[in-house]
Amino acid sequence: MATPEALYETDLKTLKLTVRGKVRDIYDIDDKHMLIVTTDRMSAFDVVLPDPIPGKGAVLTAVSNFWFKKTKDLIPNHIAEMTIEEAVPDVSDREQVAGRAIVVKKLKPLPVEAIVRGYLIGSGWKDYQDNGAVCGIELPEGLQQAQQLPKVIYTPSSKAAVGDHDENIPFEKTVELLGQEMAEKVRDVSIKLYTEAAEYAKERGIIIADTKFEFGVDEAGTLFLIDEALTPDSSRFWPADQYQVGISPPSFDKQFVRDYLEMLDWDKTAPGPRLPVEVAEQSAAKYREAQEKLTEM
Repeated sequence: MATPEALYETDLKTLKLTVRGKVRDIYDIDDKHMLIVTTDRMSAFDVVLPDPIPGKGAVLTAVSNFWFKKTKDLIPNHIAEMTIEEAVPDVSDREQVAGRAIVVKKLKPLPVEAIVRGYLIGSGWKDYQDNGAVCGIELPEGLQQAQQLPKVIYTPSSKAAVGDHDENIPFEKTVELLGQEMAEKVRDVSIKLYTEAAEYAKERGIIIADTKFEFGVDEAGTLFLIDEALTPDSSRFWPADQYQVGISPPSFDKQFVRDYLEMLDWDKTAPGPRLPVEVAEQSAAKYREAQEKLTEM
């Protein structure tokens, strides 16, 4: 399969760019809708790298759309009824974002990232080694790296601006930010989304070790799932047939790029280092493989 051409950033002539995030470019459509375009930019350690991962944005869009459709009975999501053709009538603009753009409802984002962990890995493993807990949640002694947790845990973080680092916060802080009822609703639906998705993915050879969700509310206060859902960027995906307790498993996600970056003499601040072509291409292949395993029946 040929490597698709990479799109680092968009330049639509007929819509107004309102936000250029780490990975997504957001355009204003009207007072109720906006266009989210997922580029091939790669963000690692909260730094946008100078080299894109070819085709990554199309994969993330397809995988998110798959999960949005699959989970819509659990929670409504931000996908709007307006079509891409209606939102972007200009043909050249539409061609630029083909396969990587969605029309969404304008909602008020909640200032919390909902992180759910099912396995002991990454910063959670480091935290556990230091103090026997993950984000303040006490865990049994003797757990090993990459071990499945006795119970899924919810470890929210604050939302950071581009270039800043998200910070883990206790559940009580989310109550201060969102109110008791909304904080509990976000926690409970996040755990349910993760649990059901993890079961589905495991049947298809992928372990979802952890993931993060983002939510927004409309004027009536109804909760919606927004941004992306259960993608290789927002989750840690492992091949089930290569999973072993005690080691960091290989992954389908951006961890592959993170592992490369960890070998470099880089202080994890901007500007990020260049990626060798082979690292970018291997990463792109891993993204495509994850999409195929999850979405193809």
